Amino acid sequence: MAKKKEETELAIIEVTAEYLRDRLYNIRNQKVLLDTDLAEIYGYETKAFNQQVKNNIEKFDDDFMFRLSDEEVEYLRSNFLTANISTKSRYNPHVFTEQGLYMLMTVLKGPLATEQSKALIRTFKVLKDHVMLNRQLPMERQMLQLSMQVSDATSNIIKIKRDLNIVEENIATAMGELSDVVHKSELADIFSTFGYSNSDSGYLFLNGQIFDADVAYADIYAKADKSIFVIDNFIGPKTLQLLTHSKAGIDIKVYSDNLGKGLTVSEYTDFRKQYSGMNIELYESGGIFHDRYIILDYATDKEKVYLCGSSSKDSGARTTTILEDGDTLKYKALVEQLSANYKLKLK
Repeated sequence: MAKKKEETELAIIEVTAEYLRDRLYNIRNQKVLLDTDLAEIYGYETKAFNQQVKNNIEKFDDDFMFRLSDEEVEYLRSNFLTANISTKSRYNPHVFTEQGLYMLMTVLKGPLATEQSKALIRTFKVLKDHVMLNRQLPMERQMLQLSMQVSDATSNIIKIKRDLNIVEENIATAMGELSDVVHKSELADIFSTFGYSNSDSGYLFLNGQIFDADVAYADIYAKADKSIFVIDNFIGPKTLQLLTHSKAGIDIKVYSDNLGKGLTVSEYTDFRKQYSGMNIELYESGGIFHDRYIILDYATDKEKVYLCGSSSKDSGARTTTILEDGDTLKYKALVEQLSANYKLKLK
């Protein structure tokens, strides 16, 4: 019968999430635990622990337990200074997968083994819950990268539409003497209706017209020659992605309290890495706004103000309207108040 450590040497290990996380290694695309660490948890000498496994070897298939190769041992020693690998052993250590760990629990007996097995099961659940709660972050990063790639295609559609309109204007001018001239060709009409219906003063999007709304926001931002102010308490990666349609050199300021799930530090960092040339700053909005606003070229003759029914990060998800307000002077005091606000601290 395998002997445990002497009672005077036995120190019961508290199996916490932090303790286990520091001893889980990614080998052959799966998380594993070293035999030496498991022996320590269960209060065995490593040799005696492995003898228990050997006595029940029929229970441990290769996907439950395997011996590390020389390369894998060297990898652990080089990258994890605290890896519990003996330099005196003639054999490379075994490692156990999660399935192997559960099988191990059927082999090791006694009160201590039972308590430590229950602690391992609970701790593994904590770690899994943590992974599930944080799984959406990398998914959102992927969506951000995807949306950044799609933005180029959206820009091309807008450019084509504008170029076609310019061509049609030139044709109309050249043929102005013809009373029956058609001002827009069928092709231009296709592109004109492809994205959205709008006028100079507003846009209407029905439920589900997400792409149409994206094109409209891009069209609005592209009108700015000097600056863009966005006032919106609910921002996300898409808020930033839509602003990439602005002209080079535009000063962009986003005022937001970043409510709800909000924009995270990592998302903003990823964005700035890809669009390092954009002049964009984030500020607090001060907790006083309900509506969303876009202000273009503030304090210039070309100033435009748009009132937005929903946040740009949710554009097109619900029926909403964007309206231009021609009375820009009444927003002066509002903008001056915003200019005194602090930089926004992201989550």
